[in-house]
Amino acid sequence: MSDAPAESRPGEAAPGRVTAAGVPPEDPDGARRAAWPLAVAAVTYNAWVLEFLLPTGLDPRHSYVSELYAADQPFHVLFGAVEVVTALLVAAGAVPLPHRPGSNRWSVAGRWSLVAFAASSVADVVVPMRCAPSVNRACEAVNPWHTATSALAHAALFGSMALLVTAAARGARWPLIRRWGPWVLAAALVTSVCTVGALIGRPGWHGVPQRAHLLLVGVWLALLAASPGTGRIRRKDRIGVKGRHRRTVSHRGRAGGPG
Repeated sequence: MSDAPAESRPGEAAPGRVTAAGVPPEDPDGARRAAWPLAVAAVTYNAWVLEFLLPTGLDPRHSYVSELYAADQPFHVLFGAVEVVTALLVAAGAVPLPHRPGSNRWSVAGRWSLVAFAASSVADVVVPMRCAPSVNRACEAVNPWHTATSALAHAALFGSMALLVTAAARGARWPLIRRWGPWVLAAALVTSVCTVGALIGRPGWHGVPQRAHLLLVGVWLALLAASPGTGRIRRKDRIGVKGRHRRTVSHRGRAGGPG
């Protein structure tokens, strides 16, 4: 009896082209499309380092990064534009990540959370702080609209991190995220909580943990850039799947043959 693979039924993936979990092989072109925008975003997300080269008048130890693009600041157009470009890069990197039939549903939800994070970041720039509270005592620390968009951005960011870490733990071929993702997520949460002092009337030194938080988000985006292939199959996995398929076809052939 021939070991030729059986024809697939309509709506089914071709035999030998999926893993045991039903995840198709990686799409190299899609992986590359996802990787480069996320890699660039990992760098531009930390464009706040330009404040060490520009006369912003803000003290990085005691100011929020969003004060750099507050409406009354001299470089608000520059930093606001970088924020928007970074958000577009994140969205561009999130959408092409492989999500064919059979993909891990956690990774699909995580990608769309990344898109929500990007959209909220754009909204952050559209409704910026009116002024910089760290240098202007008359300026309110809590700007309702800007605080709301920032809260949405953080919720979407942490949601995407949690979902994609779960996807990696449940079988997505993301060894870097599986190993380092939980640590980055935990550290990002801690540093984020440490920035709320100014919002509850306890200003001072909140700029340090926030900038550490932004560095960690950059690390997270770099991890995603290095791990775009949700459906990646190791060679031995492919061999094992093909072997199982051949045995299945052979068994069906014997069962259906003459007695």
